[in-house]
Amino acid sequence: MALHVHGSNNPNGVTAIGDRYTMHPFFTFKDLVTIFLFLLALSVIVFFYPNLLGHSDNYIPANPMSTPSSIVPEWYLLPYYAILRSIPNKLIGVIAMFGSLLILLILPLTDLSRIRGSQFRPAMKVAHWFFIVNFVILMWIGSQHPSTPYLEIGQIATAFYFAWFLVIVPVVGISENTLFDTATLSNKKI
Repeated sequence: MALHVHGSNNPNGVTAIGDRYTMHPFFTFKDLVTIFLFLLALSVIVFFYPNLLGHSDNYIPANPMSTPSSIVPEWYLLPYYAILRSIPNKLIGVIAMFGSLLILLILPLTDLSRIRGSQFRPAMKVAHWFFIVNFVILMWIGSQHPSTPYLEIGQIATAFYFAWFLVIVPVVGISENTLFDTATLSNKKI
C-alpha cells in the first residue's frame, strides 16, 4: 500500500530520472496480474484439491489413549518445527523458533550494502539462493522423524539460518561496498 501511495523508488538502481518506471500503468497492471494468478491457484487448490498439502497423520481421529509416533505440523510450519527440534533445550528451542521469525525485523539493519536491491549484486544473489536451499532443507528436516542423521542436519541448517542474517548478509554488504569503492577509485585514477 505504501508503494501505491508514495510511488516507486528506483527499482533499477539507476540515478537518472528518465530511467525510472512510472507507478500507474506498469506496477498497477503487474500487481493485478499477480493477484489474479494467486486467486486462480488458490481457487484450484481449495475447490479441487483441498487435501493436497495436508499430512496423512493429521486426519487420524483424536484418541487420548494413544499418541501418534510422530507429530507432523502443516507444511508451512515445518522449517520452524525443525528449528524447534534441533535445539535440545526446550526453552531455548522455543526462543529460537520465535527468534527465527523476529530476526526478519533486523534485516534492514544488518544489510550494510549501499545498493538496496539485489539486481546488481551477484554475491547477494548467490547468498540468497543458499538461504532458499537451506529453508527447503529445514522444511524437509521438519517432516522427518527426529532420529540421528536428521537432528544433526537440522542443527547445521538452523545455525546457517541464523548465520545468514547475522553474519553472511553484513559480510556480503561490506565486501560489495569495498569492491565498489576499489573499482570507483581505480576508475578515477585512469
